Amino acid sequence: MDISGKVAIVTGGASGLGEATVRAYVEKGAQVAIFDMNAERGDALVNELGADKVAFFNVNVADEDSVTAAIAGVVEKFGAIHICNNYAGIGNAHKTYGKDGVFPLDAYKKVLDVNLIGTFNVARYAAEQMAKNEPFNEHGGRGVIINTASVAAYEGQIGQVAYSASKGGIVGMTLPMARDLAPLGIRVNTIVPGLIHTPLFNSAPDNVVKALSQSVVNPQRLGRPEEIAHLSVMMAENEYLNGECIRLDGGIRMQPR
Repeated sequence: MDISGKVAIVTGGASGLGEATVRAYVEKGAQVAIFDMNAERGDALVNELGADKVAFFNVNVADEDSVTAAIAGVVEKFGAIHICNNYAGIGNAHKTYGKDGVFPLDAYKKVLDVNLIGTFNVARYAAEQMAKNEPFNEHGGRGVIINTASVAAYEGQIGQVAYSASKGGIVGMTLPMARDLAPLGIRVNTIVPGLIHTPLFNSAPDNVVKALSQSVVNPQRLGRPEEIAHLSVMMAENEYLNGECIRLDGGIRMQPR
């Protein structure tokens, strides 16, 4: 896929991995819709990158009405949807059972609602619009959905039972979603990040960052958001990549704690 001239949705696009991907797509000539709840940061990116290239939509990805309204807004503004990048996500830390008692069910559900259901919610409505596109290649290609999991899907640590379940669900739905959408010319892939230096790490003590960096096989550092964005661009451009979950983690294998 030639990204130039295409329209992309990036959930969680106001910061971190999403912001880096928004910038990468704009640099490649795409128009980008940011789906996020941080209006201040989203509006700032629109002002910086240009309202002709970027639009911000205040979206709760787990809410059906919020997503359908935003999808309609993207089509109204940019005319189509070709790429959907799902980064929006949250996490928490609770043991299934520990000194504070059982894992609060509402807290467990909230993580799954945002990470797993939210990802599926946006993907399904993005796919509905992609199916309306005229094919852009001789094999009937109409779009690509790129979801985001985590190495916690495979090596969840103590206290990550909800987060790991949500990300494992994203890994698990990658291939069947790709199979579902294949007749429409829509590919589906998943990025599986390791330890990436997002703004969440800015407040972490240097010794903590150093210890985490040393747990990476090679190179011994945290990943950079622009490296995730680079992978997202490759997933969009490489039309033979489909139904895959790709780890970008420096070879790390997470320990129990």
